[in-house]
Amino acid sequence: MPLMLWNALILALRSIQRNAMRSFLTTLGVIIGVAAVIIMVTLGSGATAQVTRQIASLGSNLLVLIPGQMGPGRAASVSPFREDDAQAVARDIAHLRAVAPVASRAVTAVAGNRSWSTIVTGTTNQYFLAGNWSIANGRMFTESELRAGAAVCVIGATARRELYVTEDPVGSRLRIKNISCDVVGLLESKGQAGLGRDQDDVIVIPLRTFQRRIAGNQDIQSIHVSVEDGASIDKAQEAIVALLRERRHVGPNEDNNFSVIDTRQIAQTLSGTTQVLTLLLGAVAAVSLVVGGIGIMNIMLVSVTERTREIGIRLAIGALEREVLMQFLVEAVVLSSFGGVVGILFALGSSALLARLLQVPFVFSPGIIALAFLFAAAVGVVFGIFPARKAARLDPIDALRHE
Repeated sequence: MPLMLWNALILALRSIQRNAMRSFLTTLGVIIGVAAVIIMVTLGSGATAQVTRQIASLGSNLLVLIPGQMGPGRAASVSPFREDDAQAVARDIAHLRAVAPVASRAVTAVAGNRSWSTIVTGTTNQYFLAGNWSIANGRMFTESELRAGAAVCVIGATARRELYVTEDPVGSRLRIKNISCDVVGLLESKGQAGLGRDQDDVIVIPLRTFQRRIAGNQDIQSIHVSVEDGASIDKAQEAIVALLRERRHVGPNEDNNFSVIDTRQIAQTLSGTTQVLTLLLGAVAAVSLVVGGIGIMNIMLVSVTERTREIGIRLAIGALEREVLMQFLVEAVVLSSFGGVVGILFALGSSALLARLLQVPFVFSPGIIALAFLFAAAVGVVFGIFPARKAARLDPIDALRHE
């Protein structure tokens, strides 16, 4: 059996070599199909990894508390949080890494002769810890600056680029509305967050400075809570909900007048969506493999017709039906496998290029490559069996008479 298979492989390679251009065009459908499947799945996996990484960049084990309910039924007017709500969460809930009260507003910042519309955020140093922020240059706020509501700020990479271009902003002064503040720190770049928000387009100032000189009130728009590594986020969330229901006087049968956003759920939802889209695109691309298989079957049928006399001679001098069947079946499998290899090589190069252009990670998946190759080989078997059976069942006498 191995010798027969080897002889069939040699004959198949010779036949393919004699009609090199036709063989290449025959495999083109398989090449396109395999390449399309791998490219779609690879880019989809890269997009999923990008979403996961962006959500993770928001902070470690992060819960975001906001007044009111999310969604279309959200109340138009609910009481905002106060700073003592954040202090109560930090004091009464165990296993928390950081708790940061946050208030933000869109403003126009001015430095020298440059201006930029950005987000100014009033908070404490816990904000940097909860959000996994690193200081690229300079420092965070001192305790005296936080208590006194000093006119100091830490700026993000995008705000730095728009206001200072390439200059070092630390030690300079910029104006936010009617506040002239000293830049004491520059944040490391974190890039895009979920839904395309630029995390680096921010200027951070002490919370009391924001409340007194920008907002004019004591409202807290959100509270960022980071749970310690290894601690149960779900238990922490349950405890926070119970505490806030008590502090905000929510009755036993009443809905919460606040929301707790778990960034893990956002990541799971977005990742799940991209994975479904990847599977759908991969399935659509796989249709072209079937089209390629039909092309192989058509060409093999033509080949059987062209080589009828050759088949008749082989059968007349003692070749067995299974040997003829093996010859044509191996030829079909070699064609589809060759298309699979070329498609894989083309897909890897194209995926790497497209991943760079789309700015998503290139996720190399040996599993999908092996699956695509095996599927391509299976296409050769499935669509090659009919022409091979037709050749093997030719009558030797009729085949020899064929013109």
